[in-house]
Amino acid sequence: MRRRKSGIARRTPLKIATAAGIALAATLAATAGATAEPEPRSSGTKSADSTQHVEYFTGPGGHPRHTEVPAPDPLSAKERRAAADDGTVVPIVQNGPVGSKADVVFIGDGYTASQQEDFHADVRTKWAEVSAVEPYASYKNLFNVWAVDAHSRQSGVSGDPTSDVRKDTALGSAFYCDGIERLLCVDTNKVEAYASKAADPDLVIVLSNSTKYGGAGYNDITSPSGYDGIATASSDNEQSSQVVVHETGHSLGKLADEYWYDEYGTYTGAEPWESNISKLTAAQLTAQKKKWYRWIGQSSPDGGTVGAYEGGGYYPRALYRPTDNSIMRTLGREFNSPGREAMIAGFHRHASSVSAVTPTDREVRRDQRVKVRAAKGVQLRWSLDGRSVKEGVDARSITPKSLGVPADGRAHKVTVRATDPTRSVRDPELRKLLKGSLTWRVAR
Repeated sequence: MRRRKSGIARRTPLKIATAAGIALAATLAATAGATAEPEPRSSGTKSADSTQHVEYFTGPGGHPRHTEVPAPDPLSAKERRAAADDGTVVPIVQNGPVGSKADVVFIGDGYTASQQEDFHADVRTKWAEVSAVEPYASYKNLFNVWAVDAHSRQSGVSGDPTSDVRKDTALGSAFYCDGIERLLCVDTNKVEAYASKAADPDLVIVLSNSTKYGGAGYNDITSPSGYDGIATASSDNEQSSQVVVHETGHSLGKLADEYWYDEYGTYTGAEPWESNISKLTAAQLTAQKKKWYRWIGQSSPDGGTVGAYEGGGYYPRALYRPTDNSIMRTLGREFNSPGREAMIAGFHRHASSVSAVTPTDREVRRDQRVKVRAAKGVQLRWSLDGRSVKEGVDARSITPKSLGVPADGRAHKVTVRATDPTRSVRDPELRKLLKGSLTWRVAR
């Protein structure tokens, strides 16, 4: 371990504004079970007497649970000023312009002013762990990663190692949220204040300075800054990366949970909108050509064969999932084939298959080298004034002259079109997301 968390726990209670509005009250109880909610409720910035719906994990390799926690109070004028004066944005991974990539924003909590470089190192480590999981591993180039520095008065987080520990931190990170040891909550209003400093946040992860296993997912929050949901994770627990990956299944892949609670009985509602759960059996999915029917009977990366396995979306009966045990059911597993398809489509909703190294907002010369960036395997086709040309097939660097732009003193346009030919996306509608194009105007 690179460092040890410093500081003695203060006995003064934290402000009741932990991300989920945690209400880390002075009487934080010992770990208690939580009642799951089958129908997640919309949440966001709410009044003090309302709640937020959160997902948490009792341990590595375990099935998630859901609970409701108190929503945070609106930020005071002092808190707004503190956030406004803080929050330097530091680039960690840059693969292209903001807006052309999926922008992942990490915000640190429980890091003092002298520990910001530790935070940046933790971001690199955590992103390496997350991006080692497929399909992230094959699509790393679609992401930019940013760190937003939040200066805490004390190092570490509340509830680590025991429920009576209190730390004064920028975002109010705390274990034992709502009495649940592994539930790591934050003040979502403070998270928004810091996340909004990034230019275009698509995915927000709060990295809390701790070795203790834990995390949370706020998947019903719609942010004014444009991101859907917040994931929290411990900085120095490698197993917490699986929490992040699972939560991005919700935020980027729009996937449902594939686990269930026996007490929920039989599902009687409408057909779920999520792509990975259904009321239909394998035979019905195939006959009606619905949802993951294209994958049925095929081997899946999480093991086994794609079919329709009863149990999912919190209900043990009358809802089906594609495979027996993907990461949307159990941490440490892979995304199944339909889940992987949804994740890749989710990546491409935020990022183009091709991005410009040579800016497109200014003219280029006829003999100037035009450069683009695209993942290995992405097909590139170039055209001149709307007509395809044979030259430069799959080239990442060309000159307009080599494509046939004449020296005739007239204006011309050079365009590159990109297509990701992956076999992991079979739905024709989703495949439309895997295309992109860029155009340059060639100077007279």
